[in-house]
Amino acid sequence: MSDAPYLATVVAHYRRPLNARALAAPTHTHEGTNPLCGDRLRIEVELNDDRLADVGFQASACAIATASASLLTERVRGATTADVAALTEALVIEALGDGVPVARRGCATLPLRVLREALRPGVPA
Repeated sequence: MSDAPYLATVVAHYRRPLNARALAAPTHTHEGTNPLCGDRLRIEVELNDDRLADVGFQASACAIATASASLLTERVRGATTADVAALTEALVIEALGDGVPVARRGCATLPLRVLREALRPGVPA
C-alpha cells in the first residue's frame, strides 16, 4: 500500500482547507474532540428544508482531521440529512486515499462524528 495518495491529499487539504470558516447564521453547530490526540473541531451547518445549504468548520487539529473536515464539508454541501446518515467512516477514510494509519483513523473520522452530532435532533445551534 502506497502512502503517496494519502499524503498528497492530506497535505493539499491541510494547507488550503475548503470551508474552514464560521457561518454567518448557522442553524446547527457542534464541537467535538479526539481525546487521544487533542484535536478540536467545530462544525456549523445551515440547514434548509432538510438540506445542508452551507457547511463550515473551524479546527485546532492535526493534518488528517483538518483534511478530513475539508473533504467532508465539500461532500455534504447540498446533501440531505439522510445522505449524511448514510455516510460511513470507511467512506470518509477512503476519501483521504490509501495509507491512513489505523492508529490515526480516529482523527480522520472526527469530522463525521461531529457533523452527525450537530444534526442530531434537539442539539441547539
